[in-house]
Amino acid sequence: MSEQNPPQTPEDQNKQTTSESLEGQIPPLTDDTMRRKAVDLAFDYRGDVTIETTSGQSFTGYLYNRDGEAAKPYATMMLKGEAEQRLLYSEIAKLTFSGKDPAAGKTWESWLKRYVEKKLKGEAANIESETLDD
Repeated sequence: MSEQNPPQTPEDQNKQTTSESLEGQIPPLTDDTMRRKAVDLAFDYRGDVTIETTSGQSFTGYLYNRDGEAAKPYATMMLKGEAEQRLLYSEIAKLTFSGKDPAAGKTWESWLKRYVEKKLKGEAANIESETLDD
């Protein structure tokens, strides 16, 4: 019988998605399963990634599409200058979360804390969203 993980509370899920940024990480690509997981994480990542291929090429951009169930699983990246690059999973030798994660630290709790701090200092605070560039 397989062991099941206990259900996660919303607080547990929030901790996993908000406290850990993949920015700068280089996941190990030791087998097809690890490669598939890394590509899935890159797909969900909000910043750019850099992929080095088995042929020595390097591509940096936003990974916006992938099909891990295709006969030959692939990922598609939007490169700088609007070019696209399609890579087979089997061609991926290294994947680096190289770009800044523009949403890191932008949780509801972080926003509320900054809002309250501004109000307590007598500074102007409003409900308008902040830019993701900082």
